[in-house]
Amino acid sequence: MYTLVLLNGGSGRRMGAPQPKQFIKVNGIPILVYSLVAADAVPEIDQIVLNYPEGWRDDVAALVHDYAIRTRVDLVPAGETRQASVAAALDVCTNDDVVLHEAARPLVRSADFARLIAAPGRNVSYMAPLTFTVAPVDPATHTVTGYLDRDRLRNVQLPQKFSLADLKKGHEFAAGQDVVFTEDATLLAAAGLAVHFVDGADTNIKVTTPTDIHLAVSLLHGQADDE
Repeated sequence: MYTLVLLNGGSGRRMGAPQPKQFIKVNGIPILVYSLVAADAVPEIDQIVLNYPEGWRDDVAALVHDYAIRTRVDLVPAGETRQASVAAALDVCTNDDVVLHEAARPLVRSADFARLIAAPGRNVSYMAPLTFTVAPVDPATHTVTGYLDRDRLRNVQLPQKFSLADLKKGHEFAAGQDVVFTEDATLLAAAGLAVHFVDGADTNIKVTTPTDIHLAVSLLHGQADDE
């Protein structure tokens, strides 16, 4: 069985909204709810550890209640960084295997969780091929400093799954090196732990800006039509 750590601590500053972005409604439903409902339908997930921004615990608990989430949900405060939020959630996990996801990725489906859980290996992340060119640069001088082979790069997506023991080892490594990572597949790889990937979809966007909201509205309409 798996514990889902659902990262939900963002303040949404880049969104420019008076509330955290996960409470913004897309097609009449708060962004957070899409991931909760998708995970709730996955039999292998029997616990959800859900964090919340400071001052918003009651609002998060109300959404869990109002949308009749049947899976056990444990609420924990968000950390000051994404990495700190994950680390804080690990001590609450009751299973030996963990799925990580972000509430800001509402396009996830139950089938996406199920496919990830079924993938060989315990440390696996969704990743998508890059459809654009990236380059290393020096921001101070605004100069391009080299070349990166796009075929050897991937857009890191969520959900991801990890052995709880490996995830703890990775976070211990990061804390010992005083390094902050923005996601956990590269964190574990940097700690010397094996991580594999499966191909993700370009529709699995992270909602960060107002433009992303408009895109999510369109994609979710299309998702509903497909079903």
